[in-house]
Formats: sequence, structure tokens, C-alpha cells
Amino acid sequence: MLRDRLAIAILLLPFALWMIALGGVAFLLAILLIFGLAVPEYVRLFRSGGQRPALPLVFGGVLLLIAAQQFPALNPSGLLLALAIIAPMTWHLIDYERGRDTAATDFVATTAGIFYLGWLGGYFISLRALPDGQWWLLTALCGIWLADTGAYSIGRAWGRHRLAPRLSPKKTWEGFAGSLFGGAAGAGLLAAFWHIGAGPHSLLTWQTGALLGFLIGALGPLGDLGVSMLKRQIGAKDSGALLAGHGGALDRMDSWLVAVPVGFSFALILQAIRR
Repeated sequence: MLRDRLAIAILLLPFALWMIALGGVAFLLAILLIFGLAVPEYVRLFRSGGQRPALPLVFGGVLLLIAAQQFPALNPSGLLLALAIIAPMTWHLIDYERGRDTAATDFVATTAGIFYLGWLGGYFISLRALPDGQWWLLTALCGIWLADTGAYSIGRAWGRHRLAPRLSPKKTWEGFAGSLFGGAAGAGLLAAFWHIGAGPHSLLTWQTGALLGFLIGALGPLGDLGVSMLKRQIGAKDSGALLAGHGGALDRMDSWLVAVPVGFSFALILQAIRR
């Protein structure tokens, strides 16, 4: 299992680095592709549990919210946010009139999917667009990967006390400590290296990288546990089977959906302090 994960990660790493380095429309298209794969998995999970979220609305809403971070004209005065509520409400009102008795919970699942994947996904674009954004994004993504690695390694070796026994029985407090250490140490070391590319005046240093890694190590597991909550209620092991040893796209990005917004907020706070 671990060998499969490493093999897939090594294969995808050059493409990911290339897209992050290019930025702009190329990076946007790569993010849209990843989230476009995650949306059907999200919808299938809820349909397995008896709900019926509207796939066209979740798909379109997620991609539009993400694209609007690159092209703000797509969301004049926050119009997309209103449509993300009104369009699903209209869809599921009609569905109810056609005999769907649980249309109200279907509406909640549709709207939640749009905001969960679309709003949080937009932070990938926002973080990349910041000054030194490619370096901040690399720190956040590598930080969550190293935090996960630390949690897995230490938890497997010394884990005794369960962190969330109902949601994820294999997660332990010892593993959580490994997540903090792996995130802080790994992101700090990488940030020191990225600082060379970012330049001497960059806010990204080994100290700020280590602090960001610590925050990601602390908060990133919430993303993993959140998707686990969905899967546990429905009785699914994985959200999909896109990659060997990785499950589906949603399984891979669950922690990213927390780590990247944390990275964006952290970078903004540092910029505000400098001013």
C-alpha cells in the first residue's frame, strides 16, 4: 500500500511542479481537472447514502467558483454565491413536486458540495496568485504531505491512544504529534530551500515555513476526518478508485482543502504585519 502511494506520488510530482511553476491559466486548468474528478465522487457518496444531489449543479458551481478566483468578472458582486443557493433550491423544489420526498436534504447536499469543493478549492488559485505564491503553495502542499507522513510513521510505530475511534480507528494522538512534528520540521526545511528562489526579501523563511507547517499539521487532519465522516455514515471505504493505493480524488484532496486555505490566511496575516 505505502509502496503504491509513493510510486503514484513520484509519477505525479513533475506534472504538479510544472503546473505550479507555470501558474495562470495552465494552473487553473490543472486545478479544474482535479476538482472535476472529485465532484462525481462526492455526488456518488451521497447517492449511496440515499440522497440525490444534483450533479450538473455541483459540477458547474464548483468549477465556476474556482475559475472566478482567476477571472473575477465571472462573479460580479458575489452573484455566483447567490446562484449557488438559488439554483439548487429551484432544482430541488421541482424535484419535490415530481415526488421526491427528501428533496430538502438533497438541496442541502447539493449546496454543501458547491461550497465545500468550490469555495475551498478557490484558495488554490488565490494562494498561487499571492506574491511568492508558488513557494507558499509548495510549502502548504508539501507541509501537509510531510505531516501525513509523520502521522503515519509515528502512529504506526508508537500509536496507542485513539484520536477519533468512530471516524478513523487507526488515527492516534501519537500520530497527531507526528503530524505536528512532520509538518513543522519538513515545511521549515523546505521553506529554507524555497527562500533561495523567492529572494532575500520574501516573507517565506524557515521560521515562517515551520510555523505554517505546524498549523497545517494541527488543522490538516480535520479535512481527512471530515471526508471520513461522510464515508462512515454511508458505509464506503473510499470515495473512488482513481489511483492505486490512493482511493479517489476526494480522498487525496481532503487534507489539501484545509491546508491551502490555512496557507493563504497565514501568508495574508504576515503581509498585514509587514505593512
